[in-house]
Amino acid sequence: MIELEGVPELIDPVMVAAFEGWNDAGDAASTAVAHLEREWKGEVFAALDAEDYYDFQVNRPTVWLDGGVRKITWPTTRLSVVRVGGDKPRDLVLVRGIEPSMRWRSFCNEILGFAHELGVEMVVILGALLGDTPHTRPVPVSGVTSDPDLARTMDLEETRYEGPTGIVGILQEACTHAGVPAVSLWAAVPHYVSQPPNPKATLALLNRLEDLIDLRIPLGELAEDARAWQVGVDQLASEDSEVAEYVQTLEEARDTAELPEASGEAIAREFERYLRRRDGGPGSGPATGPGAGPGGGPGHATDMGDSSYLRDTSSGRTRPPKPPKREPEAGDEDGGPAEE
Repeated sequence: MIELEGVPELIDPVMVAAFEGWNDAGDAASTAVAHLEREWKGEVFAALDAEDYYDFQVNRPTVWLDGGVRKITWPTTRLSVVRVGGDKPRDLVLVRGIEPSMRWRSFCNEILGFAHELGVEMVVILGALLGDTPHTRPVPVSGVTSDPDLARTMDLEETRYEGPTGIVGILQEACTHAGVPAVSLWAAVPHYVSQPPNPKATLALLNRLEDLIDLRIPLGELAEDARAWQVGVDQLASEDSEVAEYVQTLEEARDTAELPEASGEAIAREFERYLRRRDGGPGSGPATGPGAGPGGGPGHATDMGDSSYLRDTSSGRTRPPKPPKREPEAGDEDGGPAEE
């Protein structure tokens, strides 16, 4: 029995979840949820029992000093709640933790127990994967669901993925079987610059989340961090001709593939985002800061985005690109951001 003492009755709650580990390339997804907690001052109201789900030799606890007293922080998953004000206030239930080492079905059932008790109307799970995408272009973010009705009404892809999956895919399917509408948002992170952080991918996920749940998300310094990230990667890539050539190849492939995307519908979506940021959307004030303008309000995915990420620290030189040799990622066969 889940008891939620001290948690007020929530308004139109949506659960937003992200998990460190296999489904979190560049820490982009977990950083996005951490950003929401920080900007909206989330209050933690529950934590799952670490002993039930984690192998402490894989995810080690940490020791720290509190006024000279030694304390231990155990790896776990925590839930917090934030209320977004404005003309139409609503609540978000934020779930942030580490992909569990064991008992995934029980883990998902416990998360869904909280969702049921809190009256959650939809679950949005954020993920990030490695892909053959250039760092110089907007970060591809795909929204997928197992619910054909949800796919149709919210302009999402109905998942057709087959292959290895992580906790993001398992939780989405658990939601589907429990009758809870669920969506996964996946950002593709360049495989040749995969080290965290990746503020540009985090920014892209938050922009897509904005559109999905119709809330204005305060971005703080994230847009400027994304610009600095891209400038840093540009500079490092330019130091090695092989890297620069490889990036150019990816750019050409991406631009060719996306020519049909320059549709009236896509342009309309961008303009709507600009209007929301200019006039203020639900739970928001007016748009300010660098980048405010048509087709790319502050923090839009087209913003640039610190990085020593291409550099081989053992040799001190910039790493040349190599074909991605990696474990199967939570995406489709060609490295695009398709699904779990």
